[in-house]
Amino acid sequence: MANIEKLAEELVGLTVLEVNELSNTLKEKYGIEPAAASVAVAAPAAGGEATAPAEAEKSEYDVVLKDPGTQKVAVIKAVKDITNLGLGEAKALVDGAPKTILEKAKTEDAEEAKKKLEEAGATVELS
Repeated sequence: MANIEKLAEELVGLTVLEVNELSNTLKEKYGIEPAAASVAVAAPAAGGEATAPAEAEKSEYDVVLKDPGTQKVAVIKAVKDITNLGLGEAKALVDGAPKTILEKAKTEDAEEAKKKLEEAGATVELS
């Protein structure tokens, strides 16, 4: 059996890059997707320098509809296309703005969704 205390000390001492590598290994090799792996390095030993790579490596975004704008019907259609929801559900999301349209979307998908929504006249934020 592993020494839990020693393992915990090693995990806390990981850099952001090492946490990312651990996360990928757990996901690819063992099928485990750690939900809060980046939280484990909230206070890295390297100070502020260690947070820059984490932001640069961000690969998932939430697409948040801040304001539907004046072309509400076009925005509803865009939300419907992006989310594959029904018309009524898409309308409810738009009417309830600010609302998250996509959660943990890949960078490409998030940027594409943002572009579609902005072209329809909406104000969108990636977070």
